[in-house]
Amino acid sequence: MNLQQRNNVRILGRGPATLVLVHGFGCDQNMWRLLAPALAEEYRVVLLDLTGCGQSFAAAYQPDRYSTLHGYASDVIAIIEAFAEGPTVLVGHSVSAMIGVLVERMSPGLLTAHVMVGPSACYLNDENYQGGFSHSDIDELLATLEGNYLGWSSQMAPLIMGAPDRPELSDELTSSFCRTDPEIAAQFARVTFLSDHRDDVAHVRLPALVLQSTDDIIAPLSAGQFVASVVPGSVLSMIDNVGHCPHLSAPEACLAAIRPFLRENALGA
Repeated sequence: MNLQQRNNVRILGRGPATLVLVHGFGCDQNMWRLLAPALAEEYRVVLLDLTGCGQSFAAAYQPDRYSTLHGYASDVIAIIEAFAEGPTVLVGHSVSAMIGVLVERMSPGLLTAHVMVGPSACYLNDENYQGGFSHSDIDELLATLEGNYLGWSSQMAPLIMGAPDRPELSDELTSSFCRTDPEIAAQFARVTFLSDHRDDVAHVRLPALVLQSTDDIIAPLSAGQFVASVVPGSVLSMIDNVGHCPHLSAPEACLAAIRPFLRENALGA
């Protein structure tokens, strides 16, 4: 089983820099389909499915390895080393924005910049930080997910996707969740919602574009503002969008924010 097969790696386009697009929890690379072709007109685009997701090689999933986000970051580092050409920007949705942060920390010099779509460094509230969820919220979410994953998927997907005027997107996200092995999904959810990467974000030194939906129940404005506030020289771009997946529900607005950032930062100038 080679690396390309393990993570269902696909390459689109060509250009002076590489964009590595990494999907979020319960999803796969198809979630980038409205952005990838446009980005591939100017850049080399690398698409992948995180191990245990989408059409990745399911037998490669090892619970111990993926008990933290570092296992996923190690996979992404290997993919970048194998398939990227020139300066490389990691475009990460949701939890994968933090995977990108870990890639920078674990392999300094590998990336040139970050694009973070709906990032959250920590989902739990504390005295000085609002991640959007209390401990009881997370406990209830995880208990429901572990007890009835299909029911959780059908209930949560419309809330996560938002886009009330486009119910087909919620149906698509539900289907994506339901294709994920429930045991893998349960562990990935725990790793996602119980992690705290605020210290890691504080060590980011590369340019970063933070795309923040105006109404997002998973990554509230406070989460995006925190990331932007601690990353030197970062750009916070508000996307007029209801939901956690603006790359699907507001792709043109995302492209309008991403393109100028890439032209300024993708070549490491």
